[in-house]
Amino acid sequence: MPLDIFVPFWGPPEMLRETVRSVLEQRSRDWKLTVVDDAYPDESVSTFFAELDDPRVTYLRNSVNQGITENYRTCVARATEDLVVILGCDDVLLPNYVEVVLDAYRAFPQVDIIQPGVRIIDENGTVVSTLVDTVKRRLTMSRGTGSQVLAGESLAVSLLRANWLYWPSLAFRREVLQSTPFRDGLPVIQDLALVIDIVCAGGRLLLEPTVCFWYRRHLASASSAKALDGSRFRDERDYFHQAEGQVRALGWRRAGRAARGHVTSRLYALRLLPQAVVSRRRGTVRTLLRHALRPGTA
Repeated sequence: MPLDIFVPFWGPPEMLRETVRSVLEQRSRDWKLTVVDDAYPDESVSTFFAELDDPRVTYLRNSVNQGITENYRTCVARATEDLVVILGCDDVLLPNYVEVVLDAYRAFPQVDIIQPGVRIIDENGTVVSTLVDTVKRRLTMSRGTGSQVLAGESLAVSLLRANWLYWPSLAFRREVLQSTPFRDGLPVIQDLALVIDIVCAGGRLLLEPTVCFWYRRHLASASSAKALDGSRFRDERDYFHQAEGQVRALGWRRAGRAARGHVTSRLYALRLLPQAVVSRRRGTVRTLLRHALRPGTA
């Protein structure tokens, strides 16, 4: 059973080439790779793929830029194998990634999402430890050391308090991913929204602790830029308001409180407040304060 790996591409071509090489260097050959270029303006990208000599690699280019959410949808619609990964175009698979994920799926065929072990790298490929990721590790729902299956309200509570998943490293059961649409208007938090939709529909998540993935954090990422102009938190407030209604409709009162409180999202807003004050972004300061100090309002 090949692992169906998709890369929705828009970004530095040199990082994409590193990502592709990490797939080519997998110890297991049981994979397929499809790169969907969202009309990135660099001819070297198509040249790179034209020179690859591997029938498992497919390169497609959108005629016009679709945007990240629509390109995700394009990738998901093209999936044909049982297990699907939407890999970031700047992240790196360690050589054991495919075998770890496929072995985990064979051992736990009832799960819908697999979260393998992850380490963080910076723009230069150096393994780093950040405050964000330290918090994620401490707030991860599981405190065990082995593989564990998580589900239901307790999983929803944990994720709504702190999204400790690493989206590009996740492997999804194809039929679940294709039947769970991405939401419009949530470009920064669409990963959490989709996972919560799966959990609310009865989906199960496997935590597989074996490290096999390098997740790249950029200081100047799209989410960071949106945080500094305040738009990230407007989107997050809208989402958590929707999520509160969604989980309460299932009778999940603890999950409803977690969505209403969205604790780590509010703490992140407070962390950015001094920077917004120094840069005299008055509108951003108001947005950050409202998000941090007035939870539960849409």
